[in-house]
Amino acid sequence: MGTAFRRVCRTLCIEDLRFHDLHHEATRRLFEAGFSIEQVALVTGHKDWRMLRRYTHLRTEGLHALAASRGA
Repeated sequence: MGTAFRRVCRTLCIEDLRFHDLHHEATRRLFEAGFSIEQVALVTGHKDWRMLRRYTHLRTEGLHALAASRGA
């Protein structure tokens, strides 16, 4: 997988992109979509929630919007 990814990046002249960057982005988007840490861990395979916490990038306005959508 890693070799194929690097080959495609070279072919498309994409520099400074690692496969892990895509994993990080997908995980962050799951949190932004409102999934709980338990649900995200099931998708990503993380066993340690402390490691997952670095992907959250929580923003105050996002928390307010989530609370408003839930009627809080």
